[in-house]
Amino acid sequence: MHSEDEILRASAAWAWFPRGSEQDDAHLQLVRYPERFGGGVRASQVRSSADAASVVDHAIERSREWGATRLTFWTNPSDGPDLEDEFIRRGAVHEDTVTVFARPIPGDPIDVPADAQTEIVRTLDQVRDVDLVNVPVWEQHPLDEAGLREELAEVVAALDAGDGGRVLARLDGRPVSTGGCTVAGGFVRLWGAATLPEYRGRGAYRAVLAERLRVGADLGATTALVKGRVSTSAPILARAGFTQYGDERSYVLAV
Repeated sequence: MHSEDEILRASAAWAWFPRGSEQDDAHLQLVRYPERFGGGVRASQVRSSADAASVVDHAIERSREWGATRLTFWTNPSDGPDLEDEFIRRGAVHEDTVTVFARPIPGDPIDVPADAQTEIVRTLDQVRDVDLVNVPVWEQHPLDEAGLREELAEVVAALDAGDGGRVLARLDGRPVSTGGCTVAGGFVRLWGAATLPEYRGRGAYRAVLAERLRVGADLGATTALVKGRVSTSAPILARAGFTQYGDERSYVLAV
């Protein structure tokens, strides 16, 4: 398993660039999200010689240039300079907190209920089923036919390249939970987990978790890295053998 310092660096370097997004990495990592994911700009990975106020000014200006009205900043202990106090001073509102977790893989097995079936997503029908879970959980716009095919192409390309994949879980034959994984630098990053509210507490999330760990191990990863929401997945991850390595907080600023 990787060291604590390696885990924290890998967590800090983790950013998502959705299909159709734009980015700017001067001073910090800025990503303009497409409307399908709620729009707005996400900021993280601060690495600048400028002072905090100047970095925040840059983030606001770039967000306005993109036509965004919402800037979300995620903290990380490796940020330089630290922007948290500056965002708060300007009226940013704390929105969410995630805990950074890691564990060795394969490691101890995860208890998965017998009635939860997992699948590696490889077909268009499976992508449609993933969308049936993601849309209500993440409050996204549903993918049209072209978007579904683009999503499938991305998923299959990642599988073919050995970069990771997406898992779908069913209960009673219905798609109820999903999550993705990406292998990078010996880590398997676990992301995008979602479970329909009416099926929570029945082990579907654990089934998706266990299958993603298996995929990561098969692709050569030795450490699993995940950011779990304090209010939802964090307690499950702690029971599944993950160790906590600090928190990251998000703040939302109207720009």
